[in-house]
Amino acid sequence: MSTDIGSELRGITSPVNMRIRDLPPPADPAPLGLAAFALTTFLLSAKNSDWTHGTDAWLGFALAYGGLAQLLAGMWEFRNRNVFGATAFSTYGGFWLGLAAYVELVAPSAKNAQQVNNDLAWILLAFLIFNSYMLLWSLSVNLAVFGVFLTLEATEILLVIANFRNNTGTLLHVGGYVGIATAVVAWYASAAGVINGMRGHPVLFVGGPIVPAAHEINVEDRA
Repeated sequence: MSTDIGSELRGITSPVNMRIRDLPPPADPAPLGLAAFALTTFLLSAKNSDWTHGTDAWLGFALAYGGLAQLLAGMWEFRNRNVFGATAFSTYGGFWLGLAAYVELVAPSAKNAQQVNNDLAWILLAFLIFNSYMLLWSLSVNLAVFGVFLTLEATEILLVIANFRNNTGTLLHVGGYVGIATAVVAWYASAAGVINGMRGHPVLFVGGPIVPAAHEINVEDRA
């Protein structure tokens, strides 16, 4: 019996003797990303709708949940090789972090409320451009995700116009109501992702892609 531990370890870890085990597939981070987006959107939209009468409850969650948790979900989607989910969650995680930083660090130095409204209008317009092409690409995901991007598109359009008009009350409130609807749709998509993943089969309806991906079309053509 050999007493040379080093040689035994070298034998065990040599390419000949080492077996690479398949790792289990990672859990789907999309329900977390959707839930983080939904809750933070709900809190900000409730304020825009004038439902709340407190301070800025959304701000802390824009940093910790809508920002950090959603950004992490985006990074995990890269591990899943899901370019759509990775881009969407990482971008909107960055949106919430950036918005919170703007409110805390930049807005206090504004000369008046009109400057802040103008800044917010341009910020939202930039994300509206991003959301517009992601809305198109979401046609190849499923109905639930398409619903999230569709309601978010409407929310951003209303808020862009409202802020360019210096926060017109009625239009801002309507944007808040549509934002709340966006949060509800995102929560539903998150809940469906959780229970469908737990059960291993569809429990809550999410639908299929409205526009099949290119590789799916090619498979159908060959069939």
